[in-house]
Amino acid sequence: MTAAVFFGCTFIAFGPAIALFLFTIAREPLRVIFLIAGAFFWLVSLLLSSLVWFISVQISNKESAAQQKGLLIFGVVLSVLLQETFRFGYYKLLNCSDLHFTFSGLGFGFMSGAFSVVNILADSAGPGTVGIHGDSQHYFLSSAFMTMAIILLHMFWGVVFFDACEKRCWWAVGLVVVIHLVVSCLTFQNPDYTATLVPAYVILFGMGVWAFYTAGGSLRNIKLCLTCKDKDFLLSNHRPR
Repeated sequence: MTAAVFFGCTFIAFGPAIALFLFTIAREPLRVIFLIAGAFFWLVSLLLSSLVWFISVQISNKESAAQQKGLLIFGVVLSVLLQETFRFGYYKLLNCSDLHFTFSGLGFGFMSGAFSVVNILADSAGPGTVGIHGDSQHYFLSSAFMTMAIILLHMFWGVVFFDACEKRCWWAVGLVVVIHLVVSCLTFQNPDYTATLVPAYVILFGMGVWAFYTAGGSLRNIKLCLTCKDKDFLLSNHRPR
């Protein structure tokens, strides 16, 4: 049973991202480099936030529950701000190199998802049973769905963030940061997983639509794709005249 939980939660958390990697990135070496570079930038932001968090905990009063809760909130906010700062730094690096940066957000998402769920997946492999002491039995499943949302959100945030930087649309940049903060703070609602997952997936849907139109998508593209006419449409536009 523990093996089924482990593999099921792993496929839920990383399945869509792995599919995107295999079908859109893996065939292009340059895209793979962008993804790895994005993952590296996220890791550096994690290193800095972890360092600040460690120092803050050491100098704080560990016996004060209120102070520790405040430090937890501070750590979440700091981590988000550092991630977005390094996302901007990655944009500047790619912009200066005149490189394409469409798929870098997936690198952020992969590393964020890996670090947020790897310990949970390790626990799901056993031994032990979730809920035996009255805790929620949906802990692993909810964590997997939340991880999947975070990974996809990082990809959508990357598309919108980089496009906004290109167009100097700073209100959109700020909105991405605020939405990232909101999604991260939703986890404070746990173990009320409904209050966490439902808003997160509403935001995921909204960001997906925003990123779709930002990347040049349209209702016409969707219609052509669903009716399998997109290939005929492209061929008709590239015939010699």
